[in-house]
Amino acid sequence: MNPLNVRSEIAPLKKVLLHRVGREVENLTPDILDRLLFDDIPYLEIAQKEHDAFAGLLEDNGVEVVYLEDQIAEVIKDDDLRREFIEQFLDEGKVFSPGERSAVKDYFFSMNNTELINTMMAGVRKREVPKIANCSLNDMVDSEYPFILDPMPNLYFTRDPFATIGRGVSLNHMRTDVRNRETIFSEYIFKYHPDYRDCEIPFWFNKNNTSCSIEGGDELILNDKVLAMGISHRTDAAAIEEVAKKLLYDEQETFERILAFKIPNKRAFMHLDTVFTMVDYDKFTIHAQIEGQLKVFSITKGQEDGLKIEEEEDTLDNILKKYLKLDEITLIKCAGGDEVDAGREQWSDGSNTLAIAPGEVVVYSRNHVTNKILEENGVKLHLIPSSELSRGRGGPRCMSMPLIREEL
Repeated sequence: MNPLNVRSEIAPLKKVLLHRVGREVENLTPDILDRLLFDDIPYLEIAQKEHDAFAGLLEDNGVEVVYLEDQIAEVIKDDDLRREFIEQFLDEGKVFSPGERSAVKDYFFSMNNTELINTMMAGVRKREVPKIANCSLNDMVDSEYPFILDPMPNLYFTRDPFATIGRGVSLNHMRTDVRNRETIFSEYIFKYHPDYRDCEIPFWFNKNNTSCSIEGGDELILNDKVLAMGISHRTDAAAIEEVAKKLLYDEQETFERILAFKIPNKRAFMHLDTVFTMVDYDKFTIHAQIEGQLKVFSITKGQEDGLKIEEEEDTLDNILKKYLKLDEITLIKCAGGDEVDAGREQWSDGSNTLAIAPGEVVVYSRNHVTNKILEENGVKLHLIPSSELSRGRGGPRCMSMPLIREEL
């Protein structure tokens, strides 16, 4: 059995990668929230209980749950890989001054693998590391900034650093430096973990070969032939072209078309899945503000290994009917489009759902107006608590990376 298989947003979910929110959120302070892409500081104890409820719900519905932190800890049992991983992590974290780098390496090498990974994710405070030798001007300059390595609070949104597409992955280059270290974990897992190392996993996009950005929230698999991608605040058009050149020409894959949606370049429309998710064959949740005319680029194979790109402007309704070959579809607006309710529930990701089967989705319990409308449209809901998880501005889809779905 192929260790990766995802050709639908709604096919029965069999295996998923999560990260249980950890000490990294307790290293958030008001002064660094904006730079680390957070609006608030979750209360860790409650956030972990909520995340455990999420994982438990998935397991109760027949989904195998694996954790990012466990998978990478298994990879670095190999001493050579462990050393290589630490060096790359320090490079990505821009720890270049000799004194700091030497001290942090000694600190990391003193830990077992589980401690090491949890510490990397949590961030490294200066006071945690033994005295740093003043080997350079950088080491000697007094700085009030408390961290040598920043915390990684966005890690519980496992959707973004990579995306499973078909039997391969898009190993993503994140828009912001503060998130690029996240991708190292998935890179080592898919290259070296026992589940994958002998399987020749194809990379449809490789962050190491480009400077353009792409994030998993902008990659939605509508069916085994059509992939939707967002040209957004976080994903470049050039990155979508790179995916298309590899994915559409792969002879073992079924995908024939990529629909690139141009969405507003602002944080409220951060990713395509912030404003649009698939909940059934013909049902979609949406942010009301994308209901009008959209600019879409249809990308298919062209001549001589090139791409054929056609631009069109139409409503989301018509675009989906056309390319998914459906007579009718239902667009379910967040909170029914009400100005107040939709504004509040969009803020807590009312449009961001995780389908575990056709017409069966996981949602945040707090978005009660949207949830009632989903039920009225025949969608089966699994509610999870979310008072703290939602402070990170991501929903159940954002917090999960499907690894295996059944074929529809």
